[in-house]
Amino acid sequence: MLLNILISNRKRERRGPNLIHSLSVTLEELYNGTQRKLALRKNIICDSCDGIGGKKGAVAKCAPCRGTGVITKVQKVAPGMVEQYEERCRNCRGLGETIDDKDKCKECNGRKTVRSRKIIVIDISKGSRDGMRYVIPGEGDQEPNVTPGDVVIVIEETPHALFKRNGSNLILDMQITLTEALLGFQKPIKTLDGRTIIIASHPGEVTKHGAARYVLGEGMPITKSPKEKGRLIIQFFVTLPDAISVERAREIGKYLPAPVPTHIPDDAQEVELVDVRQDQQQHGKHKAAYKEDDDDHVYMQRSPQCVSS
Repeated sequence: MLLNILISNRKRERRGPNLIHSLSVTLEELYNGTQRKLALRKNIICDSCDGIGGKKGAVAKCAPCRGTGVITKVQKVAPGMVEQYEERCRNCRGLGETIDDKDKCKECNGRKTVRSRKIIVIDISKGSRDGMRYVIPGEGDQEPNVTPGDVVIVIEETPHALFKRNGSNLILDMQITLTEALLGFQKPIKTLDGRTIIIASHPGEVTKHGAARYVLGEGMPITKSPKEKGRLIIQFFVTLPDAISVERAREIGKYLPAPVPTHIPDDAQEVELVDVRQDQQQHGKHKAAYKEDDDDHVYMQRSPQCVSS
């Protein structure tokens, strides 16, 4: 019997909605962990009237809706057909109760709640991800006879100028010269916690355009095990010189593999290669010319069909 009563009371318990806020966080903050403060505005129970809305005994059940907060209406939709629907009671604004203006609480004006500002502190753990939610139980809007909902903070990762994140890994695009690709290089990288690490490619190691290499333990901290980190993946892009003299080309050719012989038919015709970037500059002119050609099109009317008598 007691169990049934507890279950019945639990079913009748109302719970307010959650308050959801987004919080922009930098990649450095997600890497190192941080503490952020958020100014929260919410409804709280009025202290002056203890959430009654007015003087004791001044609250009366709304007559039009009989305390339900809704009015049932019937609307004719077709001959012999009616539709029944509910709408919020205008007399009590859906509260189911009314208070005379003279008896309303001066602090909340009969609304039973007042707006309040509260500072909440959020500890963002190392390795937190974009879209991760931090839940603060019971800090939602307050309302009489209603259990407050939660405050939900949704992490929004702001783009970083250097690194991109992929799970627990960090991705870095690095440009190197042709000389560095062939002869080796040393490059400093400043990490998200302020350290400087050096990556190197030694003479004899050729770094191809589009190649990817990684450094263990220099990625993002793993949330459940922050001492462990993912990988720092470096993608290399080889930049080539815009032009080179014939003499230098011949000199470099002495140290590179000879071109693969290509069979060219006697009747083959050599054509000109055009730089795409130069072509794009002329695109506007070509587009205008194409438009003029379109204007020259003549659309003929269909010939009349012969009708046999």
